[in-house]
Amino acid sequence: MWAAFRLVRATRVFAIIFLSYLWQMSWAKLWPTRYGTRDRWKTINRRNARRMYRGFVQLRGVYIKLGQILSIMGTFLPREYVEELEALQDDVPPASYKAIASTFIASFGKDPTKVFTHFEKEPIAAASLGQVHEARNAAGDRLAVKILYPKVATIIKVDLRVLGWALRVYKNFVPVQQIERVHEQLADMLERETDLLNEARMITRMTKNFEGDPDVLFPKVYPEWSSKTVMTMSFMDGVKITKKDALRTLELDPYDVATKLVKVFYKQVFIDRFFHADPHPGNFFVQKGPNGQARIVVLDLGSATELRGNLADGMFDILSGLMTRKDDLVVKGINEMGFVAPGGDRELLERTTRKYFEKLLNLNITDFGKIEPHVAQQLANPEMKREELRELMKSIAYPEGWFYVERASVIMFGLQATLAPKLNGIQVGFPYIMQFMIERNAKRLAEVAAKPSEPKPTAPPEPPAASADEALLN
Repeated sequence: MWAAFRLVRATRVFAIIFLSYLWQMSWAKLWPTRYGTRDRWKTINRRNARRMYRGFVQLRGVYIKLGQILSIMGTFLPREYVEELEALQDDVPPASYKAIASTFIASFGKDPTKVFTHFEKEPIAAASLGQVHEARNAAGDRLAVKILYPKVATIIKVDLRVLGWALRVYKNFVPVQQIERVHEQLADMLERETDLLNEARMITRMTKNFEGDPDVLFPKVYPEWSSKTVMTMSFMDGVKITKKDALRTLELDPYDVATKLVKVFYKQVFIDRFFHADPHPGNFFVQKGPNGQARIVVLDLGSATELRGNLADGMFDILSGLMTRKDDLVVKGINEMGFVAPGGDRELLERTTRKYFEKLLNLNITDFGKIEPHVAQQLANPEMKREELRELMKSIAYPEGWFYVERASVIMFGLQATLAPKLNGIQVGFPYIMQFMIERNAKRLAEVAAKPSEPKPTAPPEPPAASADEALLN
C-alpha cells in the first residue's frame, strides 16, 4: 500500500509537468506570437522546475539524489531547472530534532545533548539520507555529527521498487541489454550509503591515498561515537565549491579550483581505482592553504567505489584515442569496457563509434557549461534508419560497475563546467595522469635500485669423499 502511494505521488509530479508542456506546445502552435516566445518558455520552465523541486522534497529518499544529479546537468536541461534544483545539493528541508535524536538514542542509549558538551539541535546541512549537526566534546574539539533519518532504509526499499517498475517499462521502449544493472547498482550504492561504519572505512582509505597531497583534505572519524546510523567526525571549514564570489573573496581563481578538482578525480579513477561516486557540489568545500593555493575538502564518502580493472583500462584507451586522434584506441576501449552485448552486431557498433568519433573531433566547443543545440545536433546521425538504431541499441550492453563511473563522471564534469566553462577536463586530466604514472614508475625503479642486493646463496660444501672402508660398510 505504501509503495503504491509513493508511486502515485511520483507519477503525479511527472504527469503534471508533462501535461504542462503539452498544453504550452499546443498554444504555441495556435498563437506563436504570444505563447511561443522565449520569455513564455522560461516562465513555464521555472514553474515546472519548482513543481519538481517541491515533489522531490516531499518524496525525499532516492528522488532527492535524482534532483541532485539533474541540478548540475546544465548542458541538457533548461537553466531554470538547474537554478531551482540546486537547493537539493545541500539545502534539503531537515527532519525534526526529535526524529534525529531517536536514531542517536537507538545507537548509544543516550540523547546527543547528554553525550556532547554542546550539540546544536538545528542542523548545519540536510541531505537525502540524513543530516549533520555541529557539536563539541569534552576536549573542546569542534565536531560534525552525521545522523541518518529514521526508517530511511525502509523508504529506500520502497523507492527502489517503484524505480524498478519504471525501469521495466522503459526497457520496452529502449532495448539496452542488461540495463537492469542500473537498478542493481543503485540499490548497492544506497545500501552502502546507509551504513556509516562503511563510510568511516572509506574515509580512512581515501585519506591514505592522498596523504602525500596537503591540498586535499578529509575529516577525521571519532569511532567511539560512531555506529551504522551515526558518524562523528572533525568539523571541516570551507566555502561551497560553486560559490564563485566566495572563492574570489579568498583570492582563489575558480579555474584553478576546477583544475585541482579534475586532477583529484582522475587520480581516484585511473591511479587509485577507488573513487568518490557521489561528487555533487554539496560534497566539496574549498579552503585557502598556507601556500595560497586552493585546498579541496572532500566529504560524504559513503558511496566511494572500487573501479573494475577493465573499466579503468578501457577508459584510458578511449582517452588516449581522443588525445592522439586514433579511433582504433577508442574502439578497443569500448570493447575492453564490455559495451558490446553478447550476440550483438559488433560491426555496426564499431562503425557507429568511428563515425561519432570523427564528428566529435570536428566539434568546436569553447564553452562546456552551455553547449549550443546546433553543436549537439552535429553528433546526431540522421542517416541511421529506425531499424538500424534499434539493432544498435540491442548491441549495447551495460557493463557491470559502469553505473558508478557514469554517474560520477556526469556530476563531476557538470561541476567542472559550472566552475570553469572553458576548461577542457580531458586536456587537463590526461597529461596529469601520464605524468603521475611516469613519476610513480620512476620512484619504484629508484626504490628497487637503492635496495641492497641480497647475497647470492652459495652451494653447501661438498662432503668429504668416503674412504674405501666406509664405502664397503655402506
